[in-house]
Amino acid sequence: MIEIVKADFLSSRDSASIVSLVNAYALDEMGGGQELSDYTKAHLVAELAKRPNCVVFIAYVDEEPAGIVICFEVFSTFKCKPILNVHDVVVVERFRGQGLSRKLFEVVEGHARRSGCCKMTLEVLEGNNTAQQAYRNFGFAGYELDPKMGNALFFEKILERDD
Repeated sequence: MIEIVKADFLSSRDSASIVSLVNAYALDEMGGGQELSDYTKAHLVAELAKRPNCVVFIAYVDEEPAGIVICFEVFSTFKCKPILNVHDVVVVERFRGQGLSRKLFEVVEGHARRSGCCKMTLEVLEGNNTAQQAYRNFGFAGYELDPKMGNALFFEKILERDD
């Protein structure tokens, strides 16, 4: 049985699931292949709970945490409406290929629509072809304002190192 819930940060079940699922992602090749730090494991849920623009959905399969989507609401100045940014998507390896990410995204999209969001955004690694295809199948596409200017690129500037 598949159950998808909006995470309750005060629930010990949901809190443990958030940490274990994000850690599974971190350990995966697509997440960098390194376990979360002890600090992150100890503080992740409390820090997410402090952010009123954060929403987390967890998929349980037969009561076992199997997938998670962590989102943050941001804002479109051009549309003057909220945007739901999908920050993390995780499906535990043994649950992959069962349509779990689609079910999670259906719930996420429903939340975004009810919240008045004008769009959903996400980032994906160039080499993660499986995720790219899943996102395309769900209706995501590259972002561009004007085709002659090309697609938007994602950049980062590291301000703090974990080591």
